[in-house]
Amino acid sequence: MSLTAVADAPGRTQDRSRYTIVDSDIHPSAPAAEIRARLSAQHRDRWDMFGSRVPGPPEMYPRVRNSGFRRDSWPRNGMPGSDLGLIQEQLLDEFDIDHGILIPLQSHSWGVEEPEYAAALCRALNDWQRESLLDAEPRLRASIAIPIESPDLAAEEIRHRADDPRFVQVLLSTGGELGFGRRRYWPIYAAAAEAGLPIAAHTGGLEQHRGAGWPSFYLEEHVWNGNMMASLVLSMICEGVFDRYPDLRVVCVEGGMAWSAPLMWALDDAWEQLRTDVPHLRKPPSAYLRENFWFTTQPMEEPDDPADLATTLRHVGMDDRIMFASDYPHWDFDSPRHAPKQFPEPLRQGIMGSNACRLYRLPERPREETR
Repeated sequence: MSLTAVADAPGRTQDRSRYTIVDSDIHPSAPAAEIRARLSAQHRDRWDMFGSRVPGPPEMYPRVRNSGFRRDSWPRNGMPGSDLGLIQEQLLDEFDIDHGILIPLQSHSWGVEEPEYAAALCRALNDWQRESLLDAEPRLRASIAIPIESPDLAAEEIRHRADDPRFVQVLLSTGGELGFGRRRYWPIYAAAAEAGLPIAAHTGGLEQHRGAGWPSFYLEEHVWNGNMMASLVLSMICEGVFDRYPDLRVVCVEGGMAWSAPLMWALDDAWEQLRTDVPHLRKPPSAYLRENFWFTTQPMEEPDDPADLATTLRHVGMDDRIMFASDYPHWDFDSPRHAPKQFPEPLRQGIMGSNACRLYRLPERPREETR
């Protein structure tokens, strides 16, 4: 959406008590010292000598200024998202947000390290979320960072966090060594289903552009998100993940959604002719997409004519599975104050909060409350 750049002028919260607001995509960033302090001596030595992997050579295409973050989101020390005070001031308090879902993107690269090291990094990241953010701010909920390419250890971390209701989903990337529908990754889905937790597939990962090459320009990289997300959806449906785990829910975070309607049309049309290729699919592919997937709004496709967005949403047919996301503290942050105007009025309450409350089992603001 073109709701970007910076928060509104400091008018602070306005009366919008007609609906609950849930921000389903907030990016915290754990300071290196905080992670190091939570590692064993063995893993601390590795951290000091090698650090961690990065998602591809960043010099291969231009990056936006301020490392892709809002200019005003940088704390005096550290990275954007590392200072709880700024998260509260610029997001939670500024827009009177009821609940915010943390998605720590550091796990996209940390989760593919040497297995035991990856597990240690992700556990340290989860401990930091709990101790530094969740314990201090009751409006926040967290995603479980996992060693993505070590599914057995990932399942251990999911079960380790399952009893803490403040961890409301399991974090996956869209770029893995294999398609995320492959059976190699099924232990992750088994543990998530066992715990009753959704999977949040967030754009990114070490293999984000595998098969198409790395882009020359930031524009290429930035608008590729939907293609990566569609590939993940295809893999999980066609490999039979939801036939094995029918109650598993997957949230497509930061990948758009307009592509899902023509994908469903194409899948169902081809499936009629190719059922013997995927005999494990018990129903049309579109049914899995509509029953097992959710979407977040940022960055949602934004046509020049708002009526075209309403038409697109009708084709997608998943109004009760779309959730607002600000993408704080990134440069293309969407203001919770202006976002509702982009959606048809009957959908605003659901998209801005009710849908997320249902998925994450969060309390809604009483309808009669005023502030």
